[in-house]
Amino acid sequence: MNRVYLTDTTFRDAQQSMLATRLTTEELLSIAGDMNRVGFYAMEVWGGATFDACLRYLNEDPWLRLRAIKEKVKDTKASMLLRGQSLLGYQHYPDDIVEKFITYAHNNGINIFRIFDVLDDFRNLELPVKVAKKVGANVQGQILYTKSPIHSIEKYVELALELEKMGVDAIVFEDMAGLMSPFDAEKLCVSLLPELKVPLFLHCHSTSGMAMMTYLKAVESGVRYLDTAMSPLAMGTSNPATETMVAALKDSMYDTR
Repeated sequence: MNRVYLTDTTFRDAQQSMLATRLTTEELLSIAGDMNRVGFYAMEVWGGATFDACLRYLNEDPWLRLRAIKEKVKDTKASMLLRGQSLLGYQHYPDDIVEKFITYAHNNGINIFRIFDVLDDFRNLELPVKVAKKVGANVQGQILYTKSPIHSIEKYVELALELEKMGVDAIVFEDMAGLMSPFDAEKLCVSLLPELKVPLFLHCHSTSGMAMMTYLKAVESGVRYLDTAMSPLAMGTSNPATETMVAALKDSMYDTR
């Protein structure tokens, strides 16, 4: 299988990166039906700072937002970003709160939970992963990518395989600062993909200007799942543009269709 699949982040990470998560539910709903018909692998519509911003700045109910979006996004899987044991807040929450929150998020329309810990401390992923699997959701375990003397390709392979053993359905590398170069991506893919039994997703931000090149090199190295955003909220500190990646891969063996 060579086809590349796109998860569109416009409703969550893109607006969080470019507009401080200030898009209202009404503004999102105005295009949600059209987005549903595009044919994305998934749409990231909730999580991250959206919950906080709804309550703190927009005077909106984040649960009503999720249900309203899901009413219009019926044919596309809805994804959310979850901060492990911290859920969508800024502290660690008790196990019973974690279990209830994930259960209700799934009941309200979330199909895919993308779960991470800011320090890649997988102890904070164990319960959220277990609960999300229990409710029947697809679970993506996310690793945060950076560069330092201790963050080697070998270390990232080790982390990915450790996360795979926890039972996740996919591994995601999030390059939140745009530091992953094209050849970093190639080295990571060549080292990791032969060892990995689950799909590998790549999520890069365009802050340094390398992300589009990194995506192309990753695709040539075997990655089949990329995160992108619609062009008005793409590039810069956001993700690469959906339209650009579609055009770049069109009529190739990697065509997104």
